[in-house]
Amino acid sequence: MRVVDLLTPERKTSNESTPLRLRKQHTSFTSYRAIFALVLREISTTYGRSAGGYIWAVLEPAAGVVLLTIIFSIGFKSPPLGSDFAYFYASGLLAFTMYADISAKLGQSIQFSQRLLSYPRVTFVDALLARLLLNTLTQLIIHLIVMTFVVLISSADVSIDMSKLVIGYAMVIVLSAGIGTLNSFLSLAYPIWATAWAVLSRPLFIASCIFFVFDAVPQPYNDYLWYNPLVHIIGMMRDGYYPYYQPNYVSVVYVFVVGLTTLCIGLFFLNRYHRDIILK
Repeated sequence: MRVVDLLTPERKTSNESTPLRLRKQHTSFTSYRAIFALVLREISTTYGRSAGGYIWAVLEPAAGVVLLTIIFSIGFKSPPLGSDFAYFYASGLLAFTMYADISAKLGQSIQFSQRLLSYPRVTFVDALLARLLLNTLTQLIIHLIVMTFVVLISSADVSIDMSKLVIGYAMVIVLSAGIGTLNSFLSLAYPIWATAWAVLSRPLFIASCIFFVFDAVPQPYNDYLWYNPLVHIIGMMRDGYYPYYQPNYVSVVYVFVVGLTTLCIGLFFLNRYHRDIILK
């Protein structure tokens, strides 16, 4: 079945009015079908039509993270937490790359699905949700592959708190959705914004506590770093990978407030202006 077939609304065969409850159910089903069609289009366009394309898309970044982990573990023998730098580095880097990938993909959602948005059954929310679901799943698979490899080669005594990791992943997803949705509007309204954001966000790789722990940063610099939501996310992730680590600075509420605020702002402006901008 083609993606266009899934997006094309069915023709009515009767002049009778549809009951309100059935109409709501049909609309909900149509939205799910549109999201599913957009996910299929994303897979076939980005990864190719074969399963090998998606597998390679997962293995390539996973191999890159593993390579960086090995390289940095050679240069840094003594990590701030635990006894194995590869394990310490991966626990922070994976959260950062997940945020960076999902937010970047969401930031280009409207442009990527611009032609399909002309269909009455497809909304910009469908385009955002399709990319969020697919790229979140992809990143979770990458995390599983990388951490399995790191644990196998690590000399550290591994003890994982899954409840903390679930909270950490929820924080990443909400923040990525918020920043990505807001950037989706800004890049539509101001095409130069995508380039400007890429430059402005580069220091986050250093300032997100990937190579060090927040507790080791002296004042007043730690006060400035606290406002970086990624610091809280990585702190929560490391709390899950190191049960004895107690990052008292982590604020789950702060990350959710930032993520949901940017999400609401992005959705508001996209709902109001996205068609006007696209039709220009």
